[in-house]
Amino acid sequence: MGWPLRMFQEEGFYFVTSRCFQGRLLLRPSAEVNEVVGGVLAKVVQRSAGSVRLHAFTFASNHFHLLVWARGAALAAFMQYLRANLSKKVGRLVDWKGGFWERRYSAEPVLDDAALVGRLRYVLAHGVKEGLVQRSAEWPGLTCLAQLLGPARRVFQWFNWTKRWSKRGGEDWAVGAGRFAEEIAEPVELEVAPLPCWEGLGEEERQLAVRGLVEGVEAEARAQDKPVVGVRAVRAQHPHTRPERLKRSPRPLGHASTRQALKRLREQYRSFVAAFREAAAQWRRGNFSASFPLFSFPPRVVPGRVARVL
Repeated sequence: MGWPLRMFQEEGFYFVTSRCFQGRLLLRPSAEVNEVVGGVLAKVVQRSAGSVRLHAFTFASNHFHLLVWARGAALAAFMQYLRANLSKKVGRLVDWKGGFWERRYSAEPVLDDAALVGRLRYVLAHGVKEGLVQRSAEWPGLTCLAQLLGPARRVFQWFNWTKRWSKRGGEDWAVGAGRFAEEIAEPVELEVAPLPCWEGLGEEERQLAVRGLVEGVEAEARAQDKPVVGVRAVRAQHPHTRPERLKRSPRPLGHASTRQALKRLREQYRSFVAAFREAAAQWRRGNFSASFPLFSFPPRVVPGRVARVL
C-alpha cells in the first residue's frame, strides 16, 4: 500500500513528527546527542534561508516533534536534510548501522491560532505526560523550552564532515581526529520564532503564556498520581533498546479548533488527490505536459518506457 499523498500549502504551519526505526531509543538524551541534534537542526534552519521557520521542537528518545511554518514544498527538502544528517551523525554516536527512521515523517497542517497554541502545549508536555519526568524543564533531551523562557537564540556545534574529508592528510589535521573533532566544529545559531498570535506580546508576556501552558501540563500529571521514571533512568537506557509496546494512533489530517476548518481541509485534500491522480494517469499515458497540483511531486518516468513509473 502506497503512502498517502502529501499536500503542501502555498504557506502554512505544520506539526511534524518522525519516529525512530521500530521505536528504538536511538535519540536517547545525552550531552553529545543533544549537541549534534542541535547543530543539525540549526544548520537546516539556516540552509532554508527563511523558507522554513521554527516555532517549537522537542526530541524524545525515539521520536521528535517540530512546529514549523513553511513556504510551498520547502518542508520536503528541509526534512530530507534533517533526517539524513541525524541518521548519519546520531547513528555514528550510538553505534547504529541500520535504518534509522521507521517510516516517512508526518506533516499535519495547523490551521488556526488556537490549534497552534495547542500543538505548542503538546510539545512542552513531552516527558511529563508520559511519566518520564515530573517537570517539563527536567527533560534531559533537546527541547525548545529554555529558548521560549529565555534568549530565543542558542548556539550549537555543526560538525562539518565535508571539511573533515578535505582536511585529511593535511599538516593541520590531527592524527586520529574523528568525526566529532573540534577542528571541524562550526558554531551555528538556532532561533525559535514566537507564534504569530503572540508576536504582539512583549517578551515577558510570551514567557508568562509559556509558563501557563507548562503549569497546566504539570498539574494534570500530578492529578494522575502515577510514578515517574526519572532523569537518571531515562539516561541509563541503551539506545538500541526496542520498547515492548509502542503507542500508535491514526495520523490526523490536520489540527484546527473548529470542525468547519477540518471539513474544509478534508474537502481540499480530496480535490488535491483527485487532481493528482488524473494528472498521473495522463503522465503514464505519455502526456508529460499534464498539469499536477501546485507543490506536488510528479512521478518519475524512464525516458522511452512510458509504462514504467519509478
